[in-house]
Amino acid sequence: MDTSPLNEALASSSYDKIADICDNLMLQGAAEGIEFHDEWPYAIHLLGHIYSNDINSARFLWKKIPAAIKEARPEVVAVWRIGQKLWTRDYVGVHEAIRGFSWSPEVQPFVASFAELYKKRMFELLLSAYSTISTQDSARFLGMNENDATNYVLQQGWALDSASQMLTVKKQAVITEQKLDPSKLQRLTEYVFHLEH
Repeated sequence: MDTSPLNEALASSSYDKIADICDNLMLQGAAEGIEFHDEWPYAIHLLGHIYSNDINSARFLWKKIPAAIKEARPEVVAVWRIGQKLWTRDYVGVHEAIRGFSWSPEVQPFVASFAELYKKRMFELLLSAYSTISTQDSARFLGMNENDATNYVLQQGWALDSASQMLTVKKQAVITEQKLDPSKLQRLTEYVFHLEH
């Protein structure tokens, strides 16, 4: 089985493509009758689904992984722990699961990229869900210490009340692009022309 697309995606940090590549390789291997369970990069495959925010697919993959693999590869279990925390919406637990394992050199850059992506997702969640939040809670959601989290959100335009240690969330301006429909523009032009004459 040719795993070069997977290796290329990992080498170029194209982590958003990993899940699809792994799914296709697994289907190809199954169609060719190739037994690949022992060599399959389950940790990377699981992390690919998690990175793509497809927790359902990660759950189904986890259920398909042979018990012997789960017992022999603690890194696979550690990746699934991240998926479990996401599944149960234990947002703070995701950071703990990421930091709670000593990742292999092959998986570590992928996990680090996911951690950064997850921090951005959590920031977006805080942005949409809160108007004010404590520095302590923002730190827990962002997976940072209080000082770093406060500096991070202040750089995003939030305000800090030092006395109460509460942050005021600055909502981002929503930019909507309107697509110009030529037929509507033509009717508007005709209407304005009609009004002027």
